[in-house]
Amino acid sequence: MALIPVILSGGSGTRMWPLSRAGYPKQFLALNGEHSLLQQTATRLQGLADVAAPIIITNQDQRFLVAEQLRAIHVAPQSLVLEPVGRNTAPAVAVAAVIAAQSDPEALLLVLPSDHVIEDTAKFRVLVDQARAAAGQGKLVTFGIQPTRAHTGYGYIRRNMPLAGAAGAYSVERFVEKPNAETAQQFVDEGNYYWNSGMFLFKASTYLAELERLQPEMLAQVKLAIDKGQRDLDFLRLDPEAFQACPSDSIDYAVMERTAQAAVLEAADLGWNDIGSWAALSEVAQHDEAGNNLIGDVLVENVSNSYIRTEGRMVAAIGVQDLVIVETTDAVLVAHKDHVQDVKKIVDRLQQAGRTEHLLHRRVYRPWGNYEGLDQGDRFQVKRIVVKPGASLSLQMHHHRAEHWIVVRGTAKVVNGDKELLLSENQSTYIPLGAVHRLENPGKVMLELIEVQSGAYLGEDDIVRLQDVYGRG
Repeated sequence: MALIPVILSGGSGTRMWPLSRAGYPKQFLALNGEHSLLQQTATRLQGLADVAAPIIITNQDQRFLVAEQLRAIHVAPQSLVLEPVGRNTAPAVAVAAVIAAQSDPEALLLVLPSDHVIEDTAKFRVLVDQARAAAGQGKLVTFGIQPTRAHTGYGYIRRNMPLAGAAGAYSVERFVEKPNAETAQQFVDEGNYYWNSGMFLFKASTYLAELERLQPEMLAQVKLAIDKGQRDLDFLRLDPEAFQACPSDSIDYAVMERTAQAAVLEAADLGWNDIGSWAALSEVAQHDEAGNNLIGDVLVENVSNSYIRTEGRMVAAIGVQDLVIVETTDAVLVAHKDHVQDVKKIVDRLQQAGRTEHLLHRRVYRPWGNYEGLDQGDRFQVKRIVVKPGASLSLQMHHHRAEHWIVVRGTAKVVNGDKELLLSENQSTYIPLGAVHRLENPGKVMLELIEVQSGAYLGEDDIVRLQDVYGRG
């Protein structure tokens, strides 16, 4: 029976601001190791028996991030599905189940969030094999994490009787939403409760049958969104109107808490962490003798139990404890570990104020490479642009700005009006306001240039794309 991984990669990761932004959320960040959390999730599947290529569910704004990160680790998904709007996990998993059932209704789906850490990958594979036995009996299996403390940020699952023929699996007595501290401690003391990990394994047919019974409108809209969806390069774009009309709900609320087929597999000693906050990340990151996690150019004196991370500038801390300090090029977060859950409140305030620091970093990634804002003022803006070998920007024009390009590394092939130029290091060109232009890297090394924009309006929405190999309008 084929096992099809389903990787959910549509979250915004607001609690990990300022490193995680809406345009570059935490699953794409290397928070705990050299690979991003998405890449770690994909490589964790290696070594599983009878495992197929994964189905990836993400949103349309992150499509090229997902594709590029998977390409970098040589993982080719069987389907990369783009949600036009977020509709929570139940519809996302339904999309994967419908796609899988088109070729094999009895296929097993291994549903995985893309932003979790699992330290013991060998144990993970053993547990997946154990879960297959329960899923083969028609059970909807969730992986229950053995609690290590009375955590109030997780949902809990109370197990019932063991399942015959499925080692470590139990029927579910009840699901409990995030409890208060006293109740959580009672759960831990009793010993029959698990944290709800958000990982699942079941037959596509079982999930679809339960969805048909419990959420028929949701399933109907998902099927319609797929039927009316469009192929775009390597992506499947769900139909916006049909998916917008789909009820939004989590898989826990929509199905798991209402089905008689729920089962929980005890996932002890897995080294699982959902990286739901900076404090959670500090638990799995490497510590020094004082209990500090120090990443980047950091100097400390008389500091303990603190997570300090810098992406550029040197950060010095003296005489503090239990703090989280995170520096990026445009923002610095300082928070007590007991209050890091409130980071989302800062993100909300940024959004309400019409600022952009919650959306994008100064370095913005595009399918052709990236650009980074270096300086800006009245009627001017300076950017550093990096273009991957063989990649090109769209053929475009601007109504409100002119541009100066100076090549500092590599070779640029430039369309500038009716002229085509080849520019090497230390050469430049001027793009007049309204001129049709394109930038391309014809070489085998990264192209790097400095762009100086000048004009009355310098927003990114002043781009009229005439031709684009990436299908952007």
